[in-house]
Amino acid sequence: METVNRSREQPGDGTAGESELPDLLEAVVERMREVPPRPLSNAQLRAVVALDRHDGLNLRTLAELLGSTPPLTSRLCDRLEAVGFLERLPSARDRRELTLRLSERGRGYLRELRARRRESVRSVLAEMTPAGRAALARGLREYQEIATARGRGGGPR
Repeated sequence: METVNRSREQPGDGTAGESELPDLLEAVVERMREVPPRPLSNAQLRAVVALDRHDGLNLRTLAELLGSTPPLTSRLCDRLEAVGFLERLPSARDRRELTLRLSERGRGYLRELRARRRESVRSVLAEMTPAGRAALARGLREYQEIATARGRGGGPR
């Protein structure tokens, strides 16, 4: 006889079972990604976000954060610099090294993209019941606290 783990199934009370939660969380993330990062590619957006979180990186560190190589990251930075989102400045520590910084235009772009994405999520949240929004907020706060404690999460942006 097969044993069924009921804690992983979806209960009959309308709440999500444990096995469904990762899919639901992924759907929320995908909803935010539906707002395109134009004029940037997804790789360029990842670099912009990394530079926003870690101001004043060198090329090698940025490449490591992106899981890329310095030559590919350098070309990506060339494109970001060409659209005015990135500044390359001499390093205060090593004259042979450059410091990469997000320009004011790049920061403005990121603020605007985040605002558009938040609005996309807000439009869905507005249709939820107050009890549903409260439960979602509680669950997401708990998730964030645990993920942050594990070193896998960040603060709200």
